[in-house]
Amino acid sequence: MHSFMGGGLFCAIVGNILLVVSTATDYWMQYRLSGSFAHQGLWRYCMSGKCYMQTDSIAYWNATRAFMILSAMSCFAGIIAGILSFAHFSAFERFNRSFAAGIMFFVSTLFVLLAMAIYTGVTVNFLGKRFGDWRFSWSYILGWVALLMTFFAGIFYMCAYRMHECRRVTGPR
Repeated sequence: MHSFMGGGLFCAIVGNILLVVSTATDYWMQYRLSGSFAHQGLWRYCMSGKCYMQTDSIAYWNATRAFMILSAMSCFAGIIAGILSFAHFSAFERFNRSFAAGIMFFVSTLFVLLAMAIYTGVTVNFLGKRFGDWRFSWSYILGWVALLMTFFAGIFYMCAYRMHECRRVTGPR
């Protein structure tokens, strides 16, 4: 049980770091504009070595930002619940912290999936046609890797919960 929780905690910490880095960096998309390379993230765009804030309030950027932030927050809450699941407090016997951590990691996975789907759909359908020579970049890829890490963290914690429930029902061996 503890090995599942340890693996889940590792995946969750790595996933949360990747979520924060992906959200904060400016390399979601790279393209060529007027003969020079440019790149953009959720917060800024950079051309000719200078970066500028995204001042336009475009719905898909706002939705992507919001879902990425919510994902990082729910993953962090899951990490706290996951760490607390190693402790045995008698006041919390009816509340299983490993189950709560698993649910928080699945919620985080759902939020990052929504963020990535919105960004991917709009980028491919709108910006992809506007810029001829473009590609997704490493910040975007980190978002997808974070999705996998939070998903596997949820799987590990649900396995730990099931092992705990099986031991509780059948008794200690």
